Parts: sequence; structure tokens; C-alpha cells
Amino acid sequence: MKRAYYSNSIHEFMKDSNNEILGQLSEHHQFALEDLQKNAWIEQINILKRLFADQPDKVGNIFFEFAIPRMGKRVDVVLLIGDVIFVLEFKVGEQNYPQHAVDQAVDYCLDLKNFHEQSHERKIVPILVATNAPDVSNELRISADQVFFPLRANQCNLLSIIQTVPIADTDPIDPEAWVNSLYKPTPTIIEAAQALYRGHSVEEISRSDSGAINLSRTAFAITEVIEQSKKNHRKSICFITGVPGAGKTLAGLNIANERHDFEAEEHTVFLSGNGPLVEVLREALARNEVEDKKNTENRITKSAAITKAKAFIQNIHHFRDDSLASNKPPIEKVVVFDEAQRAWTMEQTASFMKQKKGISDFEMSEPDFLISVMDRHQDWAVIICLIGGGQEINRGEAGLPEWFSALEEDYPHWDVYVSDKLTDDEYTMGSSLYSHIRENRTAIREDLHLGVSVRSFRAEKQSDFVKALLDNQPERATSIFFELKANYPIVLTRDLELAKNWLRLKARGNERYGLVASSGANRLRPEGINIKAKIDPKNWFLNDKNDVRSSFFLEEVATEFDIQGLELDWVCVGWDGNFCYSPGGWQHKNFSGTKWQNINDASRQLYLKNSYRVLLTRARQGMVIFVPNGSDTDLTRHRSFYDPTFDYLRGIGIRELSGVAAEEDRLVG
Repeated sequence: MKRAYYSNSIHEFMKDSNNEILGQLSEHHQFALEDLQKNAWIEQINILKRLFADQPDKVGNIFFEFAIPRMGKRVDVVLLIGDVIFVLEFKVGEQNYPQHAVDQAVDYCLDLKNFHEQSHERKIVPILVATNAPDVSNELRISADQVFFPLRANQCNLLSIIQTVPIADTDPIDPEAWVNSLYKPTPTIIEAAQALYRGHSVEEISRSDSGAINLSRTAFAITEVIEQSKKNHRKSICFITGVPGAGKTLAGLNIANERHDFEAEEHTVFLSGNGPLVEVLREALARNEVEDKKNTENRITKSAAITKAKAFIQNIHHFRDDSLASNKPPIEKVVVFDEAQRAWTMEQTASFMKQKKGISDFEMSEPDFLISVMDRHQDWAVIICLIGGGQEINRGEAGLPEWFSALEEDYPHWDVYVSDKLTDDEYTMGSSLYSHIRENRTAIREDLHLGVSVRSFRAEKQSDFVKALLDNQPERATSIFFELKANYPIVLTRDLELAKNWLRLKARGNERYGLVASSGANRLRPEGINIKAKIDPKNWFLNDKNDVRSSFFLEEVATEFDIQGLELDWVCVGWDGNFCYSPGGWQHKNFSGTKWQNINDASRQLYLKNSYRVLLTRARQGMVIFVPNGSDTDLTRHRSFYDPTFDYLRGIGIRELSGVAAEEDRLVG
């Protein structure tokens, strides 16, 4: 990928003709060039030439259409002047300063600051240039990470606004090193799906530094299994493990996208039983495609875009139902099952089939049935199972033993590929998974495990911290938190409004924040957190700050079922008495009727613990934990449910919020 469509020193830019510059921009533009885009470039070139006309010896560099692959977009103009990076978002002809455009400029700066190595330690200034807008007063403020608060300019005062920023010539940015810098993005799963769908490679949108497991290695290992199966006419099943947020879903989406080829008879589909994830990803892809093509000759309707996205991402239960209706092999030769550990046991599947489908003699677990469907292919087939440790949150979810039991008993001709971590208790539940499968059928591949969380680019130790916290290992949790807190803020409060204000002040640009709580947190309702009011995941995760249904309004709460597999930048976790701490460890409770009841079943205890694991690993940048004060007069919200939990979290080292301190945390001047 060419990082910028046009780049040059400012001195040479002034010497190049407008036609030469426009020609380079047009040559590298990947889409049909519309008059609107061409005219915008002409106006930008003219404004910037006037800007530097009185400064012929100005030292610096200019980049038009600088790529931000994680977001699938390009910055209009980047200026490197002295030790400062100026990010210019142009709105040609605009007479106001729309907030969404301001946020977009900030987003570009945050992307550079967080993911572009040569920008990490530099001052970065977002400027919205609304060419026909009136002059406004700008306050020059800079955050602790050296990203300035956004400035607003028009075509006449852009130079004077740039000149208000202190620029040092003692440590100028090397333009060649900067443009060729390593770019180490960690996209949200929504951003990743959109970027892959647009044609970006997994290498472009995933980290590749030595400190993280390279997703491309896992992608290559899966490709190798597929190619060997196809060449040798074999049927293979591949188990990919990973810590929460390690990129398992991204690896699966990448395979589905790369091998989405009907003509080569290796059509691949991404299947998930996670309804909200499927719904949100499809909607995001459709909205994105409609927006990308709306001013082109290839424009597409929303319904057509949704239909197209459905061929790429499907609900696993719909796939199952289609396979029940016919004994023919599916069109897909390769299927990717996301969260395969959540497939149903035989009892759960049989109960569903009897109640919902009227089939009274169904005697297969969901893993057994799904393998049988792919086994209908006469030539070759591949199943890719994405496995998350400690992610089972629903009754009747089989975990891994059911997959291996089916393989051992009914499919001896299938080759089995597993990661080297598949013996860990969090995946096996204490079972010896593949001890009875013949050794010559099983291949152990190190590259099939993703061991580093990339959900939070600030906190690779986040999942370790949450595990220690939930395993009642306070000393270990404290030790990890000491390393974590500098780059990944976690705070604690008993005031929900304080928690909400902290989120609003921490988030910049379009960084998304929201309120989450356990599906069993029934007694947070007096605090204004009603888990019984169901959200619409599409609106909650995708709609903007002006929509009351979006996560931004902090009115609707998402549970573990809504948010598993997805993530936000900043999260408030509401903690109820269903999972409360005591000197003897965690207490597991269910609210029934008018009171709490103890949960004694080990499986249900595990599901409850895992629900809090999901909630505590959703934030990419930081979180606030809200533990209510409770009430001595309300036995369903007694202080004894909440005080020990609050004290345990505070004892680990989590700071209690005292007043709205987020603004002070963020500012250095």
C-alpha cells in the first residue's frame, strides 16, 4: 500500500504545478474519480499554496491522502513542520464546523499517536479546515499524550492558527523515517471486518512487532491446513486457541474473506452463534459499503449490501437449520466456527430440536451434527474452530470435550490440528481431550495459539489481571495491576454519575464508551441500571453521539450476551450482588422472586464467573468499576453484598475516584 498519494517537501510542493500534483493524486486513487473529489483536491492545493506563498524557504513536508488502514480511510493532508505533526481534515465549501468532522480529525491523530511508531513521542495537532466557515476562537490545550485539543480554521486564517502552535526546530521530524515508520494497529473487530471487506490484508491491520503474536503467522498456518487438505483430498478440523481479545475472530474473518471464492470451489463462511456479533458486523459492513459507494456509479442499496454481507457472515443456527432441511453437502468447503466452545451439548440440542423443530428423536450434540454436515462432502473439507478459554457463559454450552468425543467416536477419517495450549484447564475443563485419538491423526501446531491480547493496545496484561482478580489471587492481581495501571487506567467508584462523567471526559474523538453489567445484576435497577431492558446491538454499537439508543448516552446497558466478542474503548462495569466477595472467596448468587439464592451447581458458578470475565475484558483503553453503596434497609441490596467486593478491588490497588478528575488526568497544559 502506498502510504500517501502525494508527498514532497513543502519547498518542492510550491514548485510543482497544480496539474502535476493532481495527476499524482488521481493516479493513486483506487476508485472512480468523481468531480466532487477532484474539485476538493484542487481547492486544498490552492489553499496550501497560498498558505506557504509568503514563506518560500519554509522547511517541512506535506502528504496528501495519508493512509490510516485500521480505519480504512485517508487523512486529507499531513504537514510535518519542525517537531510537530499537523493533521488537516478539509471540508471544502463548509460554512460551519460540524462536530463529526472535528471528531474525525481527532481520530486520525489518536491513530497516529497510538499505532504509528514515529509519531508516538511527537506533538500532534488536529485541525478542521472548514473553508467557508467564520473565524472562531481557539484555545490551545494539549493532552498528557501530546495530542492537542482540536483547532478550527478556515481558508483565510489557517496559517495564523498553525503559527499559534509552538514549533521547535531542534529536533525536527525526519520525513523519510516518518513515512516509512512501522504501523502497529489494533483495530476493533468491527474496524477489522470493514478493513478486510475493503480489501486490506491482515498484515496491514494487525500488529507485527516482536512483542505480540503475529496474526499473519496464524493465518498462514490455517492456509497451510486448507491447502494440504485440498491437495491430499482430506477432511481436517483445526482448533485455534487464544486469550480474550487475542484476535481469534479476526483470524477467522481473514480466512473467510481471503477464501470467499465460488469459482475455485472453496467458498468459506464465518459462522457464529453469537447473535449480537453477527448482527453488528453485518450491519457495519452494509453501512460502510453504502457510504463508500454512495457518490459513485457503483452505489448500492442497504438491503443489497446486507444480503452481500450475509454470504460472508452467517448465524451458525441458521446454517444448522438449512442443513437439517437437506441432506446435500453445503456450498461451503471451509467453515469457520467462532466461539466453538459454546456449541451445545447433546441434551441442549435435543431439547431445542424437540421444542422448536418438533424433532423428538434427535440424538447428536451440536459439534457432532456440524461435523456430520461437512462430512457430506465427498472430496475435502475443513472446519476451523475458534476457541476462547473461560468464555462459556450459557447453560448447555459444551466446551471442547464434545468436539473431541464426536471426532473419536464417529469421524476417525478426519485429521485433527490443535494448538499447543489445548491441554490447559481453561480449555479442557479437566478432561483429557485427545488422548484417545490416534497420534497419527493429531498434529500440534504452536502457531494455532494466540497468546497476547490485542484488544487493548494499552494493556497486554489485562486478561492476566482479570484472571487473577476472579481467581481470588489478590497478591498476583496487585502485582499485575502495578504494571498495568500506567497505560491502562482502571478506577473504582460508588457514584454512578461520577463513573459516567469519567467516561465522557476520558473519551476523545469517536472513541466509544458504554455501560455494561451482568445479565444477573437484577438489583442494580434502583441505581438506574436495568438489565431487563434489552438493547438493539446495531444501534448501541454503531450509532453516533446524537442517537439516544447508542452506547454514548449511557442510558441502555449491555450484558455479557450483548457484548461478548465485541469491545468498546472505555467501559463502566456495574457490579451487583450476584457475584460478591467474602473472606472465603467469591459468592455466586441468583436473584429469584424477591431474594438472592445461592448457586451451588459448579457449571452455573463457572458461567457466572465467566460473565464477569467477559465484562471486565471489553475495554480497550480503560474502565471504571461501579460498586453500589447498597442499603441497610433493603435486604436485596444490603451493604454486606457490596462493601467486601469494593474493599477487595480497592485492596488490589484500584484507585477510588474522588471528584471528577478525568480532565486533570488528561491535561498537562
